[in-house]
Amino acid sequence: MPEGRASIPNSTAAGGSTAPPGADPAVPAPRAGSPAAEAGTAAAGGRTAHPAPGAGARRTSLLVTLVLGGLTATPPLAMDMYLPALPQVTESLHASAATVQLTLTACLAGMALGQLVVGPMSDRWGRRRPLLVGLAVYVVVTALCAFAPTVELLVACRLAQGLAGAAGIVIARAVARDLYDGVAMARFFSTLMLISGVAPIVAPLIGGQVLRVTDWRGVFAVLVVVGVLLTAVVWAKLPETLAPADRHGGGVGETFGSMRRLLADRSFTGYMLTGGFTFAALFAYVAASPFVVQEIYGASPQTFSLLFGLNSIGLVIVGQVNGKVLVGRVRLDLVLGLGLAVVVAAAAVLLLMSLGVFGEVGLVPVAAALFVLMSAMGITMPNTQTLALLRTRRSAGSASALLGTTSFLVGAIASPLVGVAGEDTAVPMAVVQLASALVALACFLGMCRPWNRSGSTKGGGV
Repeated sequence: MPEGRASIPNSTAAGGSTAPPGADPAVPAPRAGSPAAEAGTAAAGGRTAHPAPGAGARRTSLLVTLVLGGLTATPPLAMDMYLPALPQVTESLHASAATVQLTLTACLAGMALGQLVVGPMSDRWGRRRPLLVGLAVYVVVTALCAFAPTVELLVACRLAQGLAGAAGIVIARAVARDLYDGVAMARFFSTLMLISGVAPIVAPLIGGQVLRVTDWRGVFAVLVVVGVLLTAVVWAKLPETLAPADRHGGGVGETFGSMRRLLADRSFTGYMLTGGFTFAALFAYVAASPFVVQEIYGASPQTFSLLFGLNSIGLVIVGQVNGKVLVGRVRLDLVLGLGLAVVVAAAAVLLLMSLGVFGEVGLVPVAAALFVLMSAMGITMPNTQTLALLRTRRSAGSASALLGTTSFLVGAIASPLVGVAGEDTAVPMAVVQLASALVALACFLGMCRPWNRSGSTKGGGV
């Protein structure tokens, strides 16, 4: 069997924590020599003694990490390369800003609904087949976006693009859950954030440069090329990580039963909602910032791209501080609470500036507040996902689907709200961000109840 088709055992890295009450009871033991076991042993300070894997296993683990990083980079590529072109799309298709922002909403809604379908499919048929089908369809519909003659058809094509692109998002998280557990999983998600974080840094820059030589349709042409390359790499190099013995044999009834059990777990649902509303605050920035920065403050598409990239750098740096410094030393619940508090504070400052409480402010103070808000996402996003996925194992695909669907649906609802007052004020963006952050904090405190975790392992959060 070629290396690209090899199957990685369904392994678990010891993270120093046990399965919590209400979590999926079927937890397979770690297998000696797996990359996950090695990572977990190091994270747990050597508690579990597994033989060190050979050089081939280490290469495979690194390769899988890079491929998963590429898959998680698909959403920022599809979104962020397109952002500098939003004002141009409104002129080209003779549409309003609010209508053009629906192209973002449609893509988000598609990604949300697609995950709900693809996640359970990957629990039943493995990770590779649903992923490859989704990527192939993604390439086709992205090409159709480039030829859309009206904003209505563009919205429809973006919906289809989101539906297909959901495969990469949901399956990347499920594969991570197949391979890692506990502290090792938290660190792995932070590593993924470093890899995938390159996409939002370079995507607006690429989009801005593409607009120098062509129009907004050329942005989608570049996305087609990226999609083809990613599909080829996945086909050749990504192994199957879900062993046949661990797959679900049931149909729709079992799928809904798994999701019902997950939603019945108050802590899982709390982390799911916390992540969803935090994502809404992030996407309010994604949807509104092209108009706020370019239309209100007069910045060029290239300047906007540079500011957007700077914010992404902040997110990546804080994510690495989370994975390299905080995880394993401080409980994930405490770190997550700190991140949520920073998001709330930054959103409140943005709202006060937008209302004129501090008088006339220029682009620099607004950009600074947005930088703080985005950087705090480097703490909230990986830890929310880790703490939620620690509640399950055999239903990792369904759990990943619920996490992604909630985030993207809430983000899709938040997207059009930022444009309800037109293009001349940043108040709607700040209001949506602050309201979303406050709801996220309330869900975290009210449902996850982090103060009741006194017996948890450091860094484990559960």
